[in-house]
Amino acid sequence: MLKIGSGAGFSGDRIDPAVELAREVDLDYLVLECLAERTIAKAQKEKKQNSTRGYDPFLIRRIKPLLTLIDKKRFTLISNMGAANPSAAGTALIEMAASFNISLKVAVVTGDDVLQLVSGEELVLETNEKLQHYTPFISANAYLGIDSMLPAFEFDPDIIITGRVADPSLFLAPMVYHYGWDQRNCDLLGQGTLIGHLLECAGQITGGYFADPGIKDVPNLAELGFPFAIIEEDGTAIITKPENSGGIINEHTVKEQLLYEVHDPSSYITPDVTADFSKVEIKEIAENKVQIKGGAGKQKSANYKVSIGYFAGHTGEGEISYAGASAYERAQLAGEIVKKRLAAHQVYPQIEMAGVDTLHGVALTVSHPYEVRLRVAARCDTKEQADLVGEEVEALYTNGPFGGGGARKFTHECVGILSTLLSRKDVDTRVQVEVHSIEK
Repeated sequence: MLKIGSGAGFSGDRIDPAVELAREVDLDYLVLECLAERTIAKAQKEKKQNSTRGYDPFLIRRIKPLLTLIDKKRFTLISNMGAANPSAAGTALIEMAASFNISLKVAVVTGDDVLQLVSGEELVLETNEKLQHYTPFISANAYLGIDSMLPAFEFDPDIIITGRVADPSLFLAPMVYHYGWDQRNCDLLGQGTLIGHLLECAGQITGGYFADPGIKDVPNLAELGFPFAIIEEDGTAIITKPENSGGIINEHTVKEQLLYEVHDPSSYITPDVTADFSKVEIKEIAENKVQIKGGAGKQKSANYKVSIGYFAGHTGEGEISYAGASAYERAQLAGEIVKKRLAAHQVYPQIEMAGVDTLHGVALTVSHPYEVRLRVAARCDTKEQADLVGEEVEALYTNGPFGGGGARKFTHECVGILSTLLSRKDVDTRVQVEVHSIEK
């Protein structure tokens, strides 16, 4: 039966659980899902500055310890770590393999960059306004599906590197290829998408985001194992993890992940299928083994979802701490001082006190905390305005109130993220597959 592992759930994820999966389990495929909307927008900025960059900054560090295992165990690694520059990522991997004298074949999937197709007349899904109100654009990447990836498998690669591909599609593509599933069978694609959705966030389903001490205890979180699926030809799957690894997989961890980022479980739209999770059957069949079946689907959308990155000004931030019997009152006064001074420069900040009102407001917190961390932040049109935020917070050191300490300040360029739709007819879905190889 087909075995697919999940070795990363985001760009900053741990590296060692993927190595554990590759070492302990006889996988057919290992997927590293490392790309988010803001991640790819920042990668596009980096690519514009340097044409050889723009891929995930952890690419070499993450795949390097897997190279000898790929060479020895002959599983295929699939990852969207190509980000804004999959071709450069492929070249970097080949160069790394050559330095270790390891033969490696890398298939590079491109085609998701649709910036040239965006006119500005498209509607923003989040606001229903025209995109032209959010210029200048930094990036526009379509969520491609399995049809963009399947040609890569024909080259029998060791690694498949993509840019923006829908997260579940990274897992669905090897299922379709391995079993030769009919792409017109929406129920099979819906079940495969369900499996991919459960695996895509890695440690979330093995108890990482589930853990709540004393309420939902999870063993050995420091050594959290990542999941893999054992998939039958009809799509029935068992979600499990390496033996003796930390964490837990049970009915509850699976159900939480099932609903993660799904607005309508009966109509989960992907580039491959409109999946229906409403009749999914989840059954614990053994310790850390959960059987999944019952996913279904309907015809896929006529459109591609497109993630738009745009320049959204600069954000200035400043923080300072107060402690003692009157910490709360002094932090309040400090915030009022900074707010008044920034208003003279047409800067209107958000003011928070960590541990007091940041998440739920003052009504749910203690009335007189002994220590408070004041945070002042504002999004500004110019860097000069943003710099003022941290400067005014830092000036509180000697300009009162008393007892402020640990101040810090920083300014950064802000990337905004929006979504729109482009018709499949307008997007060139022909994907260039580059194969890089070296021989010992």
